[in-house]
Amino acid sequence: MSQFDPTIDLPLAAPPARVRGRVRVPGWLLLIWRNRKSRVGMVMVASMVMFALIAPLISVAHPNEFNLLAARQAPSWHHLFGTTDQGSDIFSQVAFGARRSLLLGFAAALLATGLAATLGVTAAYSGGFADDVINFFINVFLVIPAIPLLVVISGFMKERGTWTMVIVLAAVLWAFEARILRGQALSLKNRDFVLAAKSSGESTRRIVFAELMPNMISRIAAGFVLVFYIALLVDAGLEFLGLGDMTGTSWGITLYWAQVNSTVLQGEWWPFFFPGAALAFTVLGLVLMLAGIDEISNPRLRTEREST
Repeated sequence: MSQFDPTIDLPLAAPPARVRGRVRVPGWLLLIWRNRKSRVGMVMVASMVMFALIAPLISVAHPNEFNLLAARQAPSWHHLFGTTDQGSDIFSQVAFGARRSLLLGFAAALLATGLAATLGVTAAYSGGFADDVINFFINVFLVIPAIPLLVVISGFMKERGTWTMVIVLAAVLWAFEARILRGQALSLKNRDFVLAAKSSGESTRRIVFAELMPNMISRIAAGFVLVFYIALLVDAGLEFLGLGDMTGTSWGITLYWAQVNSTVLQGEWWPFFFPGAALAFTVLGLVLMLAGIDEISNPRLRTEREST
């Protein structure tokens, strides 16, 4: 029964999947790859993911290993990003920190987007009491300031591990995307293909996941990318304030120790610059991906780009 409605989500149908050798490339991935912005963003994010995956192979030392004989060294061939006040290799910290930061951002975005899509679309389709209850919780989380709430929750938590922070970030960031998806689902629920599925006796779950969500795939993808980079920035900000797991290794924790040790005041710029540059590079790649997805799914943006 599923029928893709291009006027709502993607203005152009995704090209058919191509088989190159033994690898089957999805049509939607080809569509995103053809957009210049999203292509550059995907390459940037993929390069950072690869950097994180090969961290054990390219690191010259354990990220938290102390070596006072090599303390406060500027970037050199032996220590590409320099060393900290305790002699830890910053290149190793950035490489291993990419693993935790990217995993946390991806997991938080996946959980928040899944929760937002499920609750938002279900509320719009079901209506009545279910819609009122879900919409109430959406409004509550939208009214509460996210950053102060995260600071308070993180301050009272005894366990600040990766998965704890994933749950906290997802719980705070799901509401605004749920509101958007609920509004889009409301415009789709009375379409012919949805009414046909309903009249044929399809269950609510089947209609929500097999009829409505496939027609909202670009909005869901854009929401995932948006929450991904927001989660990266928020987590780094919390860790910079000392509200993260200080025993781990991430970009935010590296920035925290640089701030604690007043490295800039001592003329040591590298403990701040390199983890900050890695974070900015990743966020820029995600922003470009989001801009590309918006151009693909919004015919007005695509027309304006082509006219220029």
